[in-house]
Amino acid sequence: MRDLWKSRPQADLAADKLRKFAQPQRLMILSLLLEGEKSVSDIDAATAIGQPTLSQQLAELRKAELVSSRRLAKQVYYRLADESVATCIRSIEAVFGAESPDETSVHVVKPEVRPVTRGIIRGAANFVKIR
Repeated sequence: MRDLWKSRPQADLAADKLRKFAQPQRLMILSLLLEGEKSVSDIDAATAIGQPTLSQQLAELRKAELVSSRRLAKQVYYRLADESVATCIRSIEAVFGAESPDETSVHVVKPEVRPVTRGIIRGAANFVKIR
């Protein structure tokens, strides 16, 4: 998705997807899953969300296609659905996750020279690099 200002339907899709991330417990779960696949009991132990609420939030994340799951015997394991979800969570953590300015993971780098088209510099935000 690029140039959201050009397409209301694409902007609507992006806003809808962002709403799926806009819940603290879901963000906690997704952030934990950046480490890799986890069982429901691992997620519960790490986040202390509590079983009924955890099940509800995992169902919402599945429905939103932000996570995928697999069953092994009686255990259910969850992982991030794809790299785009991981990129979104890393970006959210980069902006909001640092507890002090020393821990920020946003670094300013020298901007690339980009062509100017009709007075618009394409990729104007390329001076920020998120690690």
